[in-house]
This record gives sequence, C-alpha cells and structure tokens, in this order.
Amino acid sequence: MSIDRRVLIADDDREVRAGVADLLGDMDLEIVEAETGIEALDILRVSPIDLALLDMHMPGRTGLEVLSVIRREVPSIPCIFFSGDATEAIRTQAFEEGAWAVLAKPLVPALLRREVARALASNGRRRF
Repeated sequence: MSIDRRVLIADDDREVRAGVADLLGDMDLEIVEAETGIEALDILRVSPIDLALLDMHMPGRTGLEVLSVIRREVPSIPCIFFSGDATEAIRTQAFEEGAWAVLAKPLVPALLRREVARALASNGRRRF
C-alpha cells in the first residue's frame, strides 16, 4: 500500500514531534515536521497536506494563528490542535477557528489516533 496522506506535526519540542510521529507510525502516513508556526505555514504553502496537528505555543506564530491562516488559505485541511495549556478559553477559541479536535498534553495515544483517523476520513468536511 502506498502512502498517500501527509500529516504535518507542528510543535517546537522535538521530542513531542518524534513521539507523535511514533504514535502514528503504523497508520501508513507520511509525516512532515515543523518546529515553528512560520515553518508550518511555509510547508503548507508549498506542499499538499491532508491533516495538520498544531501545538499552541510555538515560536513565530502560535498554533491558533497558524490555524486561522489555514482556515483562510486552505479551509479543506482538518486541523487537530493540542496543548499542555488546553484551558476552556483556548479550546473555545480553537473550535471557533475551525479546529477538528482539541487535545490536551500529555496526549492520550488512543484518542490521538482515533481523531487522526476520523479527521483523515472526513475528506475536508468540517466536524462542527
């Protein structure tokens, strides 16, 4: 089976990116990583992405800022937002910006995998 889905993992913590990539390792995905919000947007603008996983706190642009740009430029890409600081206010703002899901760090592996699978199966249809 060929890999035909690309997932962007944007988080300034290399270990988090590696851990998320490892959790998704058997889902037949091509993983692309970004360390900053600006790098994430650069990647999104030059290559097709099927799903974006966005951390809240990154240098350059926050996950919410990246999410807002994605919604304007490529609204069909589902975005899963994750944060160690997933307060109700941040969750509300992420959903208002069009996040597919908002997950708290530390990530629950089964929940992450389920939301990734559901978002990829959505074919760009908004969840809410």
